[in-house]
Amino acid sequence: MRVRRLILLRHGQTEFNAGSRMQGQLDTVLSDLGRAQAEAAAEVLRKRHPLLIVSSDLWRAYDTATVLAEHNGLQVRVDTRLRETHLGDWQGLTHDEVDATAPGARLAWRDDARWAPHGGESRIDVAERSVPLVQELVAGEPEWGRADHADQPVVLVAHGGLIAALTAALLRLPVENWPALGGMANASWTQLSGYSGESDAGSDSDQDDFTAVRWRLDVWNASAQVASDVL
Repeated sequence: MRVRRLILLRHGQTEFNAGSRMQGQLDTVLSDLGRAQAEAAAEVLRKRHPLLIVSSDLWRAYDTATVLAEHNGLQVRVDTRLRETHLGDWQGLTHDEVDATAPGARLAWRDDARWAPHGGESRIDVAERSVPLVQELVAGEPEWGRADHADQPVVLVAHGGLIAALTAALLRLPVENWPALGGMANASWTQLSGYSGESDAGSDSDQDDFTAVRWRLDVWNASAQVASDVL
């Protein structure tokens, strides 16, 4: 039995977060509080000795990832598939502005993983572009989950919407149940464990069989403030 630990870390706060403004794929940066949040998360997660760190290319995620990487002497890999949900016409607008122009639309968006703002992505779209990254990591990182690297996680640093969509897809939840995964706080994280029946050495066919991995949710929306209770 091989067990792969996967941590999905949300970026620290930005001024858009503080002002309830919708970012999507706009390339915003961390606020002073966001940098402090990233440092606090890194102080906890560095003790897990990450095997590797992969980040969205958007600055708010990349800078959060860099703080953790510096604590562990790692280089951050960048993958655009970890970008936040594209919010189309909503990007840059406050919640109140969206509600004024499209009453009820944000509720529909939160309650239906198939729904997307005009010009944007649905959560299903986001999962379809991000799940292949995890599949590639399962196939391409033979040390992940091996006995001599037991419990060393792969850390993906990304965004709240992407983390929710990717988690729901890995857990194979019915699409109707995806909204059950609520919002993530800034610089909080989720942990999943992927169980597969391959031997510790693993065969090539085992390593490539992503469909044989069964993911379980260990932690949702953990933070530095409650880490001692969940790690």
